[in-house]
Amino acid sequence: MNRRWSKINDYLGTVTNTVNSIRYGDLTTKIEKLEHPTYQNVTDSINRMVETLNDREKMIIEYQGELMRQNKLLESVINSLSDGILIINEQMVILRATPKVTDWFGVKGTTILGKEITEFIQFEDDSINLNRMNAKDVFIKHTPTRNFIVSSIKLTIDDNKKRYILIIKDVTNEREIETLKEDFVATLTHDLKVPIVAESNILDFLLQGKFGEINQKQEVALKNMQISNKELLNLVQIVLETYKIKDSGIKLRKENIMLNGFLERIIEETTPFAQEAGLKVKLAKGRNIKVTADAMQLGRVIKNLINNAIYHSNTKKDIVIKVGEIPGFITISVIDYGQGIPQKEIGLIFNKYYSASKKFRKIGTGLGLYLSQQIILAHGGEITVTSEENVETEFCIKLPL
Repeated sequence: MNRRWSKINDYLGTVTNTVNSIRYGDLTTKIEKLEHPTYQNVTDSINRMVETLNDREKMIIEYQGELMRQNKLLESVINSLSDGILIINEQMVILRATPKVTDWFGVKGTTILGKEITEFIQFEDDSINLNRMNAKDVFIKHTPTRNFIVSSIKLTIDDNKKRYILIIKDVTNEREIETLKEDFVATLTHDLKVPIVAESNILDFLLQGKFGEINQKQEVALKNMQISNKELLNLVQIVLETYKIKDSGIKLRKENIMLNGFLERIIEETTPFAQEAGLKVKLAKGRNIKVTADAMQLGRVIKNLINNAIYHSNTKKDIVIKVGEIPGFITISVIDYGQGIPQKEIGLIFNKYYSASKKFRKIGTGLGLYLSQQIILAHGGEITVTSEENVETEFCIKLPL
């Protein structure tokens, strides 16, 4: 009996040692085979468990290796981006940063971690909303000669902690190219305006007979040239005004305007263009409303809308100008019954340089509606548009009372 208990104790000791070895990560230990059938079943079970654990550990090591390779690849891709990436918490403390950011901030390695982002970046104002930061201009103190914008994305992680990704983009080259382009266009249009005005004056003199009498055919030809010249001058003026807006904004000289008489004068000015297209522009008279606005700028907007209606009309139905009132605003609508605007383009027509004119072989820079929108926004109003193709299009100007 004593010998039997001694064998059992020896076996249990072997099992204990094997289990402890497994516990501390040694999966190569196995229990030697025994001749005793009772012990052998236990031994086989433990040895099979060790083999299974060993196989699973190899799989885990392979998965870990693959994850590390994928992580290195992802990190390499992120670090190679031209944009800088920061991860911060809601206290604006930096949790992680790419090498591009540390280079711009003038720090090395992990020394940036734990510091507040405001140590390195100066925002345009103190109201920083991390949930709504999109292409916001910022000043990086260590890199003062370059232009940067920042956008933010909220990280969604199930740990109840708020973290944000900040994407910093160097836009210095883009800004320089844009400035050069705008300076070139502004200079070009200014230089173009001089000979166009001179040509316009000569045409006026010819039509007035100051260089001698002209016959009827010559008069028709000169009048057509005069119309084309005015269109070209208008295009050049629109381009110039657009760049003036960017440089100095729109300066308004407001006055009280009685709309019925004001709109009648505009219609009279646009009548020759409408007649040439076989159209009429009519004012749907209502109450004579007074509005405070810049007469020249508001007139430019309405003329542009009328000219667009003339250019894009494919019927002989009258273009209608209508005045109305809604709470807090007066409305001026320009309605035509031409080809209309496709729904997918309605959201684009006020964008800078967008023009539908090319489709219909008309002259257009795409700046007319953009400039019109900026003028109305400067008045504290807005322009809206509704359209059904080949049925009706209505541009509505809303101005505060």
